[in-house]
Amino acid sequence: MTDQPTPVAPLGTAVAPAVKTGPRIYVACLAAYNSGILHGRWIRATTPDEIKAEVSAMLAESPVPQAEEWAIHDYEGFEGVSLSECASFETVCDLAAFLSEHGSLGAKLHRHFGGRLEEARAAFEDYAGQYKTAADFAEEMIRETGTEIPASLEYYIDWQALARDMALNGEILVFQTGFDEVHIFWSR
Repeated sequence: MTDQPTPVAPLGTAVAPAVKTGPRIYVACLAAYNSGILHGRWIRATTPDEIKAEVSAMLAESPVPQAEEWAIHDYEGFEGVSLSECASFETVCDLAAFLSEHGSLGAKLHRHFGGRLEEARAAFEDYAGQYKTAADFAEEMIRETGTEIPASLEYYIDWQALARDMALNGEILVFQTGFDEVHIFWSR
């Protein structure tokens, strides 16, 4: 589980592509750490039971006898979301699964809701879709409601201003995840 795959450089190149391993945490033995010895293990965030087994094995191999305490000293693959050094393995795995499914959009939602994972999950129930711009969303929404816009007025409508007002009024949440890529959620 903690073995790192060895990347191989494709023919004609000098550098191997980075291997994506998914979210993982570095768990350190605190008894060793407090004795000035770095001892720990990178562990993939799969299931709480697998992490517990890996931590138990790491503690059993500690240079300090009868080591029992651990802490999360590092992590990667969590899309910039912060983890506490004493986060439960259940929390780590739930967050890892959510971010593996939703990527940077999930991380932005998680931060928007102040780190409350359940609220970030619930937001996907009100997902309106991905658009090039929020203005595209506003225009599509108005046109789909059946509102007839006379051709002579079409070029005078400021769809970007309408989308901005919808966001400022709390009707929608807008998250930009790339160039020409925004995700819209209804605020309910």
